[in-house]
Amino acid sequence: MNAEDQSTNASRTSGAVTRKTMPFQKYKPFKPIPLPDRTWPDKVITDAPRWCSVDLRDGNQALIEPMTPNEKQKMYDLLLDIGFTEIEVGFPAASQTDFDFVRKIIEEDRIPDGVTIQVLCQAREQLIRRTCEAVAGAKRVIFHLYNSTSTLQRKVVFNMSREEVIKLASDATQVVKDNTRALVASGTHLTLEYSPESYTATEMDFAVEICAAVMDVWQATADDKIILNLPSTVEMATPNVYADQIEYFTRHLPHRENAVISLHTHNDRGTGVAASELGLMAGAERIEGTLFGNGERTGNLDVITMAMNLFSQGIDPQLYFGEMSKIVAISEECTKIPIHVRQPYAGELVFTAFSGSHQDAIKKGMEFVESGSDSAWEVPYLPIDPSDVGGSYRETVRVNSQSGKGGVAFILENYFGVSLPRSVLLEFSPIVQAISEADGGELKPDVIWQAFVNEFIEVEGPYQLLDYQIQNEGNDSESCQAKIRVADNEVDVSGVGSGPIDAFINAMVATLNEPLNVADYQEYGLNEGSEAQAICILAITDEDGNKYYGVGISQNTTTAAFKSIIAAINRKWK
Repeated sequence: MNAEDQSTNASRTSGAVTRKTMPFQKYKPFKPIPLPDRTWPDKVITDAPRWCSVDLRDGNQALIEPMTPNEKQKMYDLLLDIGFTEIEVGFPAASQTDFDFVRKIIEEDRIPDGVTIQVLCQAREQLIRRTCEAVAGAKRVIFHLYNSTSTLQRKVVFNMSREEVIKLASDATQVVKDNTRALVASGTHLTLEYSPESYTATEMDFAVEICAAVMDVWQATADDKIILNLPSTVEMATPNVYADQIEYFTRHLPHRENAVISLHTHNDRGTGVAASELGLMAGAERIEGTLFGNGERTGNLDVITMAMNLFSQGIDPQLYFGEMSKIVAISEECTKIPIHVRQPYAGELVFTAFSGSHQDAIKKGMEFVESGSDSAWEVPYLPIDPSDVGGSYRETVRVNSQSGKGGVAFILENYFGVSLPRSVLLEFSPIVQAISEADGGELKPDVIWQAFVNEFIEVEGPYQLLDYQIQNEGNDSESCQAKIRVADNEVDVSGVGSGPIDAFINAMVATLNEPLNVADYQEYGLNEGSEAQAICILAITDEDGNKYYGVGISQNTTTAAFKSIIAAINRKWK
């Protein structure tokens, strides 16, 4: 034991554990804006926003290995397939690869009618000219102009006053206007988007002032609106503070009717989705983000999560995620970033329950939905129907040592079509749990099924059915002659009863020389068509009232019943 260990041990022995602390004093708390009459908390989102994917630009620049041209094309095609009508396709003035990609999709006519491409550009004249070259010939373009406006960057990075930053943005807007006249004259529908970068760290009155100045230069109208994008470039406070900032902006912006308010949140505090949702409630109309939230640092807004959140509330998200596994596969291929198993709506385990109580609730909820009692989806622990994103009901329940009889029942029913009586489940569940505890992990359905077969169907014991004959004796009675293997011997048995099962039981009683009674019986079909089989689940009782279950499966219902009787007798002798 080293000195530090001895010291810690001594402090614990004396009852005084020293708590380690983080250097929290070096950070300043973010000061929220005063907005005591805020109205956004009472708003409800009822419609999807305008979506803009920035996967090909913001998402791409954050990758360790930026996408190859082929990967960019594959991602672009995926975004179109999902239904995005606004896609930021690159930063053409900053990268030859981006420039070439923009030219390719324009020249090869890969931009469907109704889809608008967006290009990013800093507020610098030579970059603006280069960007205009890149988009020449496109039918619909959003020219996304930006410059940083935050107090910190004005002081630390640019050493510029408010007035100088406003002039920078206004002059750049005029350069865009001058250099896109020919583009507009040739038939391109052009929209200007302006972003005061680091909006959340900018004084609110200054953010309004600079955006209003850009609007004046551009001469935005209600019929030809400008997009004002208010980015949470670095997430600095709780989502409600961002919502206050958005509501403040929309209240104070002159000629608000001439602008579309757009949001571009990041996820530094882990609340990018929440910030965008509250921002919509505060008056925004448009959302920029990426699939699965890929982006700088901790990432951008996760469009899939936000859109599916709307979907789960009965709102058409205006995007299609019905083939989630395909989206996951292409995203992982293009970004080289694996999707986490707990990723909302898309991860491998997001619809899966291991807990016994959860499994039981899901099973009962699914039965309620299938009964048709209510057209709405209401299943405990499943906020949406997994099939809506291409998932399987089977994956909602998986079994480990934490699972109970509900999980076992769900697996047997959904994978093998076997519905067990509660009393059988009570016997079988501890067996599954013991196997899982010994294995130390999840039990796959085939392992559970084999355990069921070993315990209730192919039961090791002295008896085995070799052959049988049934004959109608009249007077509502039937006889059964059967050949049974008993240990190493073959024995012929016979009996008469009111039906085949009764006759076979009587035949076995004569051989065993002890009473047997059928205490529980159920039979139903497994599968359909030529592969159809019958399953018989039967219990016998002995003279002391002890109950023993056996299960038989066969394409012949009588054979299935006889096998279940033999299995039950063998279990009695175990």
